[in-house]
Amino acid sequence: MLQRLTQFWWLMVLRGIISIAFGIVAFMNPKVAFEVLVMMLGAFLVADGVIAVLLGMRMRAHDQSWWVVFSEGLLGVGLGLFALVSPEITATGIVLILALWFLISGVFEISTAIKLRKEIDNEWLLGGAGALSVILGLIMLINPSTGAFSLGMWIGIYALLFGVMLVGLGLRLKRAGNSR
Repeated sequence: MLQRLTQFWWLMVLRGIISIAFGIVAFMNPKVAFEVLVMMLGAFLVADGVIAVLLGMRMRAHDQSWWVVFSEGLLGVGLGLFALVSPEITATGIVLILALWFLISGVFEISTAIKLRKEIDNEWLLGGAGALSVILGLIMLINPSTGAFSLGMWIGIYALLFGVMLVGLGLRLKRAGNSR
């Protein structure tokens, strides 16, 4: 396997460069990165739904609950098509779900910090993390586009770090191949 990887080290570097380029684009325009994520979600839901529909149809002769898998597939195809046709609504829905998650988890973190107040030192760190979660959740609820911007930035950070690691790996593979 190492021999194969060292032979094609440049593909790893190329993949890393593409990831870095996407990360830079995401930083320059986080909205685009988030929109790409929403479109990928739509494509995934359609593909997964089609496969589930086919599986349900194949199961029909062998299992009485085939219709559950079939229905799940139809729902996936429908949601995927909706995401592809109405990406703005889908993006807002994703941001709102995350906002609610931040709010709920933040409240639980603050509550836990209050309960731990007498048992441990520095419980304020957990309370502070909870407060940050609540604040971020409120910001995302009040202005969902801010949440999309933040998610686009995180996608950019991930793509940059991932790309740098792949370029580094590719260059190490090249050195390993040259030393053989």
